[in-house]
Amino acid sequence: MTTVSPPIEIEGLATDYAAGEWIAAHAHDAHQIVHAGVGVLRVVSDTAAWVVPQGRAVWMPAGRVHAIRCHTAVQMRTVYLRGTAASLPEACAVWSVSPLMREIVIRIATSPEPSGREHLLALLLSEIETIDALPLALPRPADARLRRLTEAISADPADRRPLEGWARELAMSERTLIRRFAAETGMTFRQWRRQARLLAALERLAAGEPVTSVAYAIGYNSVSAFIETFREIFGETPGRYFGAPDGRAARASEGR
Repeated sequence: MTTVSPPIEIEGLATDYAAGEWIAAHAHDAHQIVHAGVGVLRVVSDTAAWVVPQGRAVWMPAGRVHAIRCHTAVQMRTVYLRGTAASLPEACAVWSVSPLMREIVIRIATSPEPSGREHLLALLLSEIETIDALPLALPRPADARLRRLTEAISADPADRRPLEGWARELAMSERTLIRRFAAETGMTFRQWRRQARLLAALERLAAGEPVTSVAYAIGYNSVSAFIETFREIFGETPGRYFGAPDGRAARASEGR
């Protein structure tokens, strides 16, 4: 069991948001675990964006400025941790949430003074030590011209303009664009666009759009190609991916 020294203070917050609600850029003096019990949200900072599907959570270290957009109606359950421990990560990440962690987060978020608070904290830190990070981040470049490119693709994932077309659009040589894009995002242009499309797909699928319409809306020429790419990145088909976290179980647990 994790030893906590000095003690970490924990607080919880349970908030429901309507589809389309936007939480303006802000920061906290505490670390956060933001769990999407129901719905899907997008967390945005200056350097990256993270999509958090239903049943997953985003880890946001203290002091990190971020904004949140609720793509669908969202049941947000948040745990704040003030203090330090070896198991607390320094970088933002989207986490796969185990059933135990989900119950701990819900208990802390929905109970002002949960019984066994110290025990809950110890269990939570133990879970964090073995947490799985998910490939749900999208780097955001600082360069204004590159940001123009990435924001255009985020707004329209089906944009098929090739790299040379973007180089002309941005008045850059193709070689310079390749070099700067890789330096600022850690990805090739093709990798970044694929990631942007898949994260957009997660939001659309979570909102209930059919796989077929999502595939074409984000720029794929065939549904089978989209499903294969989705499975390659996320390890399972879209149907299985969204069937894994049980939103009904999360809602039921809050009613107990």
